[in-house]
Amino acid sequence: MVNASDIFSASILIVDDQEASILLFEQMLRGAGYVSVTSTMDPEEVCKLHIRNGYDLIILDLEMPGMNGFQVMESLKEIESEGYLPVLVVSAHPAHKLRALQSGAKDYISKPFEMAEVLARVHNMLEVRLLHELARCRGRMLESLARNDSLTGLANRRLLAERMTMALAHARRKKTAMAVVYLDLDGFKQVNDTLGHDIGDALLKMVAGRLAAMVREEDTLARMGGDEFIIILTDINRPDSAATVASKVLQVVAQPYSIDGHTVHITTSAGVGIYPVHGEDANTLIKSADLALYEAKHAGKNVYRISERIVCPPNPLCLPVPAAAGAPAINAPEG
Repeated sequence: MVNASDIFSASILIVDDQEASILLFEQMLRGAGYVSVTSTMDPEEVCKLHIRNGYDLIILDLEMPGMNGFQVMESLKEIESEGYLPVLVVSAHPAHKLRALQSGAKDYISKPFEMAEVLARVHNMLEVRLLHELARCRGRMLESLARNDSLTGLANRRLLAERMTMALAHARRKKTAMAVVYLDLDGFKQVNDTLGHDIGDALLKMVAGRLAAMVREEDTLARMGGDEFIIILTDINRPDSAATVASKVLQVVAQPYSIDGHTVHITTSAGVGIYPVHGEDANTLIKSADLALYEAKHAGKNVYRISERIVCPPNPLCLPVPAAAGAPAINAPEG
């Protein structure tokens, strides 16, 4: 909820070419308890000031030389991402009221005005503005929770599915290859059992951070849940590009972690599926990578395996894939 402190600390800009009007509004607002009140007599500066300061309310006079209030509102629309103009229009011409509201102003005050009415309208507008911002922030938070893993901040299954669809469409359109690298940490259960779930969660976040730092901006890193992660690699020109990434992942994950006085050692196994060799749709491709991961686990862990399933029809992109490789196993967690 929005409280009185939020309202009285909101930022207000007064725009008027008459210094006397500005002084009147400033005195009125500060006397009522508003602590962040600024002004300008140059309407052409309003957009620059709003970009810099993000005002919660702009009290705008309509009749100004050079650039009138209607033109100011049109300019503000171009920088307000959602088209919400926190503008309270002031005019001595009642005929301008409808046009001002149609132009995006949220309220209108006729000159001459009563101080009590102005303060009531300012208070109400600020309350609505702050509630609007609060709702927008909550909306972004809910959207993030729906698409991102709550622990690591990485893409979750839902966002992964969207990115897979986009990556496959891009690969088909550009006639390029892409790959899925499926990861499963080795010995993670032992970390939880011996050091506790708080250490386990911290370890997952640190692993996620290391992986995020090594993937390209155009690739996608997602947490599947538990200690499983998936990397989508787009635009790979050579099949061994995916193998190179998988090998690097093993090295990055295997570096020791320092968590709350504990030195934790953990490794990961990886399975690789390449489009279109090992699948031409998301489910088949992920399944191929998952089966390759299973083989890696049974090969001694801390290794990667590339799928041996050849599922695509004759296709120039169905190139031989490199033999799987891996690093020697490293002992799982120490405290």
